[in-house]
Amino acid sequence: MLTYLTRRLACASLALLLPAAALAADRLQVFPFPQPLRYSHHNDDFTVRVRTPGGVWQDLYEYRAKVDLDKQQDASMVYFNFDGAVEVAVQKNNGNFAKVAVRPAGRGIKPVVRDGIAYFTMQRPENLSVEFDDDRLHNLHVFTHAIRKDMPAQQAALDSYSITQGKMPDFTQPVVVFGPGIHSGEFRLRSNSTVYIDGSAFLKSPLLIDGVENVKVISDGVFDGVDMVAIRNSKNVSIDGPIFINQPHGTMRCITSQDIEEKSIRSIGAGQWSDGLGHFACERVRISDSFIRTSDDCITLYNHRWDIWGNTRDVTVTDSTLWADVAHAVMIGIHGNTPTPAHPEPEVLERIRFSNIDILEHDEDEPEYEGAIGIMAGDDNLVRDVVFEDIRVDRIEEGKLFNLHIAYTPKYNTSPGRGIENVTLRNISYTGKGSPSASVIYGYDPGRQVRNIVIDNVTVAGKRLTGAAPNLLDIGPHASGVTFR
Repeated sequence: MLTYLTRRLACASLALLLPAAALAADRLQVFPFPQPLRYSHHNDDFTVRVRTPGGVWQDLYEYRAKVDLDKQQDASMVYFNFDGAVEVAVQKNNGNFAKVAVRPAGRGIKPVVRDGIAYFTMQRPENLSVEFDDDRLHNLHVFTHAIRKDMPAQQAALDSYSITQGKMPDFTQPVVVFGPGIHSGEFRLRSNSTVYIDGSAFLKSPLLIDGVENVKVISDGVFDGVDMVAIRNSKNVSIDGPIFINQPHGTMRCITSQDIEEKSIRSIGAGQWSDGLGHFACERVRISDSFIRTSDDCITLYNHRWDIWGNTRDVTVTDSTLWADVAHAVMIGIHGNTPTPAHPEPEVLERIRFSNIDILEHDEDEPEYEGAIGIMAGDDNLVRDVVFEDIRVDRIEEGKLFNLHIAYTPKYNTSPGRGIENVTLRNISYTGKGSPSASVIYGYDPGRQVRNIVIDNVTVAGKRLTGAAPNLLDIGPHASGVTFR
């Protein structure tokens, strides 16, 4: 059996022997699907092919992914890795179409239709939605990543790491490799370990990261029908690259942990309470390069709930796409600690920044909780020092662009929040598409206010917000220091 080190050395030696053409800038990596899934997970709505410019077309496996809990629909997903540039061909197999679009629109990708097939070129790895005739419930998700230089060779499937040969990975080792094939079992990770998941690996069980430190998960593979990660009481954890489809609830939940990196997470979920990336009392969290489509909130930041207590601090979210079929793209602060003799200290959420974010959809039916961007402080939480900048919002089916208020409802809270203060909304543009209602800012009483809010270059359908305005922005009671730039 080849050891991990032997495989890595073999791969490095092979790279030195490859001709220059094989090391050219344009490279493509396609992952064969596990054979038992040939029919059970396929969606025939599209035929998708990919190639390096002018090269040989390669077929992709079109996975079925459920979307929209309001009435679950079958969307599609393909994934591959590449360097340089690639050409993508998408054939719609059921009926004709009049137009096709690729979102986020800011990527500037314009398909060309020839003989009923849509072609487009990607100049760098992106996570995209391809939509025919504005059909967002039966769309094609295209997830891509740069080719990883440190991923072990696929020959891992030939040794004892592969569960397809009936053996579990050895989690006592510092390096764990999931090779191609279908994997299930208890995957409890240990401290000081690195986990590699091959692009043809299909995991049916979650990774468990509890009470550990110094853990890396590097994945090109797919998690199907599972809530993948509960990071709890852990430090220095990095999750890079996994794809999730059809999870029953959330994608990932981080609890009372510090120094967490969530990178290149791609998720499509339509289960009940299927939050995307949920966080409770975590500090120093970095989220980047992700695509999160959910039927609940895409990204949440909370404090106390259940047996969890603590504060939320130093969170950054960058370069990501959020799509809430139900609920919010961002929800901050609704759960916290109403002081009791056992836990007398209220909690804080502070130093939070979202930047360079595309919000494709927002749909929320409860008027009090509408908001693609929501800061709703409840349970004696204080939310402060928050920045949203360079945010592009495409469409609001029903809801608001932003909602900053002190929340108190027996459904979710045992007390109102203490306050929201020092929040900046900068360079935020919303197309005006859909059926939005006015954004809101309001407090609860003189002692529980929303204060020091800066609205800097926020536009709706090209109109800049310069103050409270009908159908655009309502500023209610107990809100002070709201300024416009």
